[in-house]
Amino acid sequence: MNQTQHHARALAALGHEARLQIFRLLVRAGHNGLTVGQIADHSGLPASTQAHHLKTLVEAGLVTQTRQGREVINAADFDRMNRVIGFLSDECCAGLGTDSSDSAA
Repeated sequence: MNQTQHHARALAALGHEARLQIFRLLVRAGHNGLTVGQIADHSGLPASTQAHHLKTLVEAGLVTQTRQGREVINAADFDRMNRVIGFLSDECCAGLGTDSSDSAA
């Protein structure tokens, strides 16, 4: 899978309202992350729905999960998030490199 495909997968994962809500919540939580219960308290999503969306975010590489005893801590992968943001903005205003004779009049 090339980099564009990786970024497209991450963006697709964020393309659902519940996943975007969970991801933004984890971004606000910072590097310490949140347990599944804490996410539920803040999001109001049912546990089964939340588990499905967290799995998608983990598979897209946007969220990491770490077991601490009996709890699973979910945290935003800030490096991955910044790579996706960078992918979107890296070539901002760089131009298309096309010859002006190729453009429509």
